[in-house]
Amino acid sequence: MATLVLDNGANTAKIGYSQERVSVIPNCQFRSKTSRLKTFTANQLDEIKDPSGLFYILPFQKGYLVNWDVQRKVWDHLFGKEKFKVDFADTSIIITEPYFNFSTIQESMNEILFEEYQFQSALRTNPGSLSAHHYFHTRPSELCCLVVDSGFSFTHIAPYCRSRAMKEGIRRINVGGKLLTNHLKEIISYRQLHVMDETHVINQVKEDVCYVSQQFYKDMEIAQMKGEENTVMKDYVLPDFSTIKKGFCKPQEEMLFSGKYKTGEQILRLANERFAVPEMLFHPSDIGLQEMGLPEAIADSVQALPQEMQPHFYQNIVLTGGNTLFPGFRQRLEAELRSLVPAHLPVSVLLPDSPITYSWEGGKLLSNHPDYDEMLVTREEYEENGHFICEEKFDI
Repeated sequence: MATLVLDNGANTAKIGYSQERVSVIPNCQFRSKTSRLKTFTANQLDEIKDPSGLFYILPFQKGYLVNWDVQRKVWDHLFGKEKFKVDFADTSIIITEPYFNFSTIQESMNEILFEEYQFQSALRTNPGSLSAHHYFHTRPSELCCLVVDSGFSFTHIAPYCRSRAMKEGIRRINVGGKLLTNHLKEIISYRQLHVMDETHVINQVKEDVCYVSQQFYKDMEIAQMKGEENTVMKDYVLPDFSTIKKGFCKPQEEMLFSGKYKTGEQILRLANERFAVPEMLFHPSDIGLQEMGLPEAIADSVQALPQEMQPHFYQNIVLTGGNTLFPGFRQRLEAELRSLVPAHLPVSVLLPDSPITYSWEGGKLLSNHPDYDEMLVTREEYEENGHFICEEKFDI
C-alpha cells in the first residue's frame, strides 16, 4: 500500500509518496490584480504573469486550520495532480497538524480524510514528532532532542524523549515568517515606497537580504555610516514582471554611488532593516510583544524538564522551519544559549541541510518503521468507532 506524507504547513504543503521525493507547494489560493475573477490554487502561482498586488487566501489563521473550503480546494488540486494521482482506497496518509490542536478541527480533519477522500488509513501527528523521529533515526544513540520549529505563524520549542513529546516543556513564541514579512512591509512603506499590498514581493526581499546579526549594536553603527564604510547597506532591484521577473540584490561594486543605475529600475535601499526584522525572533519586545525571545524560551522549556535529562536536551537542539534559513541564525542562537546555560553543560545546535522538509523526511522514515501499522487508524476502525479511536491513537 502506498503511503502519502503531507506536512500541511500554514504557508507551504510538503507532499510526496514515501518512496519518492518531496514537493514544496504553496498551501493557499491567490487572486491577482490583473485577473481579479480567476482564483489560482497552490502551484498555479507560476501561471500568474504579473504577481504584483497578489492577494492571498489562506486556509490557516494564527496557526490553526480554519478555512476548510480553501484547504479542500488545495488538497483536491494536490491529490488530483498528475504527479500524485492519489488512489484513496489503496493509500495511507501521514498528515501533520499544530500542537495542542482544537478537537473540533481534529474531528473535521478525520471526517474529510475518511469520509470525503476515503483514505484507506491515516496517521495524524505534528511536525515536531516527525522531526524528532528523523533526528533519532540519524543518531540512534541519542534519547532526547529539542525541536525548534520556526514557521509561518509561530515558533515552537518541543522537547522529545524516545520520540514522545514532553508536553510540560512545549513553548510557543508568537513570531513567525508572516509577522516578519508584514513588519518589513511596514518599515519599507514608512521609509521609502508603499508596499503594503506587495506581500509576495516583500517576502522574496526578506528571504534575499535579511540576516541575523551577531552583534546588533555594532551592525546598527555600521548601518548609519556613509559611503563605502556602510557594508550593511544593500540595493535591491524590484521586479517589474516584464523585463525583471524576479528581484535581486545589486553587486556591492555597482551599488556604491557609481551612478550606473539603468533608468527604469525601481530600487529599494535597505540598511538596518536587513537585521532588525529577524531580530524579532530574539527580542519580540522590539515590536511590543511581551514575550521571551527564542534563547530564553529554550532555556525555560528545558528547565521545566527533569534535571538529569537537561544536559541531553541542550546537546541535541535541531532547527526546522523556514526562518532558520536566515544567515547567522544558528550561530546567534548557539552563542546566546551558551551564555544562559550553566558553563559545564555542552550546547549544540544542528541546522539540517533542508530545515523546511526535515519533518517530511521524518514522515517518510516513519512509514518504513516496523510499528507503523499499529500507529494508524484504518477506515474500518473509524467507521466502527468514529472520532474516539483517533483520539485514542493520535495522542498529541
